[in-house]
Amino acid sequence: MSKNEEFNPSDSDNDETVANSRETNVDEVAEVIAEFEKYRERLVNETMAAAQKAKLPQKAAMAKIEPELAKIDAGLDALRAQLAALTTNN
Repeated sequence: MSKNEEFNPSDSDNDETVANSRETNVDEVAEVIAEFEKYRERLVNETMAAAQKAKLPQKAAMAKIEPELAKIDAGLDALRAQLAALTTNN
């Protein structure tokens, strides 16, 4: 192929590539959601365990991590919306 020629895949090749890309994106987004959910659960569990060892009230411990939990929840909401958009566009 010379420098001036353009690469133009056939329509069927392009459709297959787009379908594979969507599947990959759906899988990747689902994996990120699962990891964020695990992280959130671990953060809460470890904070509660540390608070219990330090004999702090649960409410006080949760108040300390609430801003981080809010960020995680907002990220999860955005990722779930993205996943829903990807799965409905198939």
